[in-house]
Amino acid sequence: MIDFTLTDEQNMLVEMTCSFVEKEMVPHEDELERTNCLPKELAHSLKEKSMELGLHACNLPAEVGGGGLDAVSVMLIEKELGRTSLALAECAHRPLNILAACEGEQVTQFLKPTLAGEKRDCIAMTEPGAGSDLRSMRCKAELQDGEWRINGEKHFPSQASVSDYCVLFAATGEEETSKGIKKRISAFLVDFSDPGVEVAPGYRNVSHRAYTNNILRFSDVRIPEWRMMGPEGDGFRLVNEWLGPTRLTVAATCVARAERAYEIALKYASEREQFGQKIGKFQGISFPLADMATEIKLANLMLLEAAWKIDQGTVTPEDCAMAKLYCSEMLARVADQAQQTVGGMGLMEELPLERIWRDARIERIWDGTSEIQRHIISRGLLRPLGA
Repeated sequence: MIDFTLTDEQNMLVEMTCSFVEKEMVPHEDELERTNCLPKELAHSLKEKSMELGLHACNLPAEVGGGGLDAVSVMLIEKELGRTSLALAECAHRPLNILAACEGEQVTQFLKPTLAGEKRDCIAMTEPGAGSDLRSMRCKAELQDGEWRINGEKHFPSQASVSDYCVLFAATGEEETSKGIKKRISAFLVDFSDPGVEVAPGYRNVSHRAYTNNILRFSDVRIPEWRMMGPEGDGFRLVNEWLGPTRLTVAATCVARAERAYEIALKYASEREQFGQKIGKFQGISFPLADMATEIKLANLMLLEAAWKIDQGTVTPEDCAMAKLYCSEMLARVADQAQQTVGGMGLMEELPLERIWRDARIERIWDGTSEIQRHIISRGLLRPLGA
């Protein structure tokens, strides 16, 4: 049975993170929107404050040097951080969950410096011709003379331009399966100072001006064998382990922004007067507000249940897929309706509604499109029945 009561520690984490966001991050949103980046000094200062509060590596297990928080607590923190457009800027970055798989020299060279804030990581998975279908990736790594030789290209890695290395997924061979020949995928730690690595500018995007994407090119990049994470061919398992919690982060961010949009619309409806009364008196305004509140409550419950299941060890891929699917699509509906409630001002930069509405679009695409989430869910429903 789920107990919906937060612990004293969880309430403290929510209050602390909320205060940090409102006092230290929200005031810089307009600057971020104007310039698409934060001044280095400001980004560094915010990162230092985040580390002082214990937010930096709260998502990693204590045994590897992280904060060791349970999944519900991490979700609550992610949700509070998600209220601001700075959530994707370098100052709010948390190390990738997948780094918990580091072993041996990987720990000293990559994991520990990242936990200490001395290095920044990013993920390199998507390719121009391989998005949802990871096994079709063309970036490959070949073992030659005790080294891995990497060639290929990745696009959309988040914040690679301000990162020091990436967790790279590349094909390392092929294997015969019941469904034919498939590529084996492996994960590697590739430092951007390695010869042959190019971090090129990415694409201009409509969503998340705090977010920069890049293109990574690997030309005869040679790295030692110990830079492979896990056994050869284990990358697909690592991806699946990593994506579940990451999808909950996306879901939490979506709920946070939906709540912010709703709060603006609710306040506007209670103050704006037309035809001699508050517009909230009209059913054309009040009923959509009721729908928005209901959708947000449902999203919060789905998010809480999925995080709770992670802590119980009972979470399934379908749980995370459902949360990501519903919360991201809910945000789109709420952001649109909030704009409709406010009217013309909802499209003006004076209010954050236009930004929330614009940023909402990408949430249904990255970390698995809505269609991929539906595929995961339907597969989980049908496979037990032999279909």
